[in-house]
Amino acid sequence: MVVLHTVIAIVAVIVLIIRFKVDPVISLVISSLYLGLATGVGFSETIKAITTGFGEIMTKVGLLIGFGVLIGSLLHACGVFGLLVNALVRVVGARRLPYAMTSTMALIFPSIYVDVQVVLASPIARTAGPAIGPTGVARMAGAIGVGIFSGYVFVVPGLAAISIAGLLGVPLGTWLLFGIVLGPVTAIVTTLLFGWLLRMRYWKPEVDEVDEENVIEHAVPEPTKVGARPPVPLGVGMLPIIVPLLMIATAAFLGLVGIKSDLLSFIGNANVALFVGLLGAYVLTRRSLGMNRTGEAMSEGFHTTGEILLVTGVGGSLGAVIEATGLGDVLAQLFTADAGAPIVITILLAWFVAAVLHLAIGSVSVAAITAAGILAPILASLDVAPVAIGLAIASGAMFAVHVNSNFFWMFKSLLGLSTRGALKTLTAVTVIGSVVSLPLVLVVALFA
Repeated sequence: MVVLHTVIAIVAVIVLIIRFKVDPVISLVISSLYLGLATGVGFSETIKAITTGFGEIMTKVGLLIGFGVLIGSLLHACGVFGLLVNALVRVVGARRLPYAMTSTMALIFPSIYVDVQVVLASPIARTAGPAIGPTGVARMAGAIGVGIFSGYVFVVPGLAAISIAGLLGVPLGTWLLFGIVLGPVTAIVTTLLFGWLLRMRYWKPEVDEVDEENVIEHAVPEPTKVGARPPVPLGVGMLPIIVPLLMIATAAFLGLVGIKSDLLSFIGNANVALFVGLLGAYVLTRRSLGMNRTGEAMSEGFHTTGEILLVTGVGGSLGAVIEATGLGDVLAQLFTADAGAPIVITILLAWFVAAVLHLAIGSVSVAAITAAGILAPILASLDVAPVAIGLAIASGAMFAVHVNSNFFWMFKSLLGLSTRGALKTLTAVTVIGSVVSLPLVLVVALFA
């Protein structure tokens, strides 16, 4: 019954939002209340899970969202992202831009938390969209979405990748050997397939994208004020993004080789790094546009931040209620494997367990960790290399990021998409990416 009620709760969110146009916050709270009460979590424990889930998500990403959105708003005001898009288009061309972005997200940025990645990448996607064509925003959104999660689950030091490897006892060097190929290949192939899908009148901007007046303005401001200063050079304007990424990535890689200290942890903390980026963006904007325009840009950022934080937090509440139902224990009883199971069946089982967990819980990392925890005790009885089991879990955990994920709502808001548009981009590409990567995992299982 837990599985049935979880499915009902998730479907209810989708139906309330898309069919009845109910606000996502209200829809998520209604589904959270239904799930907790219907599965016997209890009145007080359901409320506790809702509030605790909200608080835990805010603890993890609250400042990251706030700092990241403000950085984006300030750099938009300076026209930095417009300059970046023009530079990327000149170097790789508009048609190749989605592939350049998805490869970069999958291969270079896995050390960065996924929420930080989407906050920093979304302005580039939204600014570049018109240069690509009528479906440009969708193409860029899909490329970023699959790039982020392909790196997150397959490429070290992505959190999900490291977690799975650790729980299954797979050496990181072994995992890296396979993951560094699977991640980018999955991202690029998925971006190609999604581009073909968009050619079939799949995307409808009038309903899949939000009106421009409801999102942050990305245009370069006109220097109409007396004494306006020249635009910020691209190299200087990118420092508020590059410096935080280097701070986080450097600390992550040094940690992998055993170099650790309190100072290094402080410098590499994502909150600290993004605050440094925010200070840099603020100084650049003050020098370029003056105090008044800087204040306007900050106000725009604060307005957007509040909306994203509320929806993100309530998305975390639903995930917490689902965890409180004990769904992981149910799956552990439903899905077991024996020593005689064929390699293909075992890989499909690992993929399926992780996919079901992700569909229900709404967190890629939680689904991956839970699936690895379920399968770790029976790993010794399976005639399959542990790295292949781990990669199957990674592939399944990426399946269908949707409405019960706090990332989904961040993605929707930051990319300027409707709920339907987010489902048609982020959910679609993570489904495609998960399915695309599965045959690659089977190849690893047969030869590893």
